[in-house]
Amino acid sequence: MCVKQISIILENVPGKFLAVSECLGREGINIRAISVADTSDISTVRLVTDSPEKTINVLKSGGYTIIEADVIAVEIPDHPGALQAVLKPLREAHVNVHYFYTYLGRGESGQPIVIIGVDKTKEAIEALRKNWVHTFGNEIYAL
Repeated sequence: MCVKQISIILENVPGKFLAVSECLGREGINIRAISVADTSDISTVRLVTDSPEKTINVLKSGGYTIIEADVIAVEIPDHPGALQAVLKPLREAHVNVHYFYTYLGRGESGQPIVIIGVDKTKEAIEALRKNWVHTFGNEIYAL
């Protein structure tokens, strides 16, 4: 299912990420998934929170420039090779996976959840729904 991801660019210096965490924590916002990619000068922080609109407002009020994107949250089985059940249908639908990271928690069935950023969100959701029901007998998990 499609969920809102909020990304921010931070200087790659001590304390910058702590400031973001403190800003969100003061407002009672819970980070449910996070990915941090760094270079020597900057870090890109991708977040999925329990309150995306509030997160956007809080970060903007804190002076951060944010980037919003729709990403896909998918519950997957917890066994070797399980990612193939997600990646093969995406390849067959000619959907490119830009990035992939885990959700901090588990889905309703107790299985892990992954967050996927793709080039064609609508087509990816259709491909996963079509193959997911056939392969696992359940739907794409919605946060």
